[in-house]
Amino acid sequence: MMLIVVFVFGLIVGSFLNVVVLRLNTGEPIIRSRSKCFSCGHKLAVLDLIPLFSFLVQKGKCRYCQSKISFQYPLVELITGIVFLFVVLKITNYSLFITNYSLLLAIGYWLAVFSFLIAISVYDLHHQIIQDKFVYPFIGLALIPVVLAEKALFSHLLSGLSFFGFFALLWLVSRGKWIGFGDAKLALGLGFLLGPWNSLAAFLFSFWLGGLVGIFLMAFKKKKFNLKTQIPFGPFLVAGAFLSFLIGDKFIGLLFGL
Repeated sequence: MMLIVVFVFGLIVGSFLNVVVLRLNTGEPIIRSRSKCFSCGHKLAVLDLIPLFSFLVQKGKCRYCQSKISFQYPLVELITGIVFLFVVLKITNYSLFITNYSLLLAIGYWLAVFSFLIAISVYDLHHQIIQDKFVYPFIGLALIPVVLAEKALFSHLLSGLSFFGFFALLWLVSRGKWIGFGDAKLALGLGFLLGPWNSLAAFLFSFWLGGLVGIFLMAFKKKKFNLKTQIPFGPFLVAGAFLSFLIGDKFIGLLFGL
C-alpha cells in the first residue's frame, strides 16, 4: 500500500514538474493558470489531467481535437514515480518501515532533491540549457546536510569545487563547445550533495551513459546525429547521480577492490 501511495505521489509531482518546465519564462503563471491543449486551446477538465491514466485512456490524444499529446508528459510522470519509489526503498533500506521523524525528513529531503534534478533534466532536453532558476535552489538544497554535518563539511565542499573546476575548465578551453557552464554549476551541486567518492561514481556513470547513448544515436539515427551533434549532458549527470545514490558506495568498493 505504501509503495502505491509513493508511486502515485511521484506521478502527481511529475505532472507538476511538466507544468513548471513548460511554463517557465513564457510569461504564463505556473500555478494560477489552468492547463489547456496546445493545439486547440481548450481548457482541460480534471479527467484530462489525471497523471499517466488520462494519457493511456485517451490513447495519447486530446479529447477535444484529437491532436497527439507529447510523450514527454507521461514519461516524466512515470520516471518521477519510479524515482520516488527507489528513493523511499533506499532510505528505508528496502523495509518500508519508517521508525522515526528523522527518516521521514530524509525521505522528504531526497524527494525534493530529485524533483529539482528531474526538472533540470527536462528543461535541458527542451532548451539545451540548465536553467539558473532550478540549479541555484538545487545547490542551496545540496548544501543543507553539508552544513549540518560538520565532520563531512570539508570533503563535500572540496568535492563540489573540484568537480565544478573540472567542468568549468572544459567549458573555458572549448569556449562552450564541449560543455555548457550550466553543467559546471550542476556539477558543483552534485559534488556538495554526494561527497568525493559518490561524486566520482556519478560522473563515471554519466560519461558512460552519455557515450552509450551517443553511439546508439549515431548507429540508428545516422541522418540526424553525428560526431558534431550537440546532446545535452545535464540529463546524464542527473542519471549518474541517481545511480550513485542507489549503488555508488558498492560501485566504488568494487572499483577499488579490482
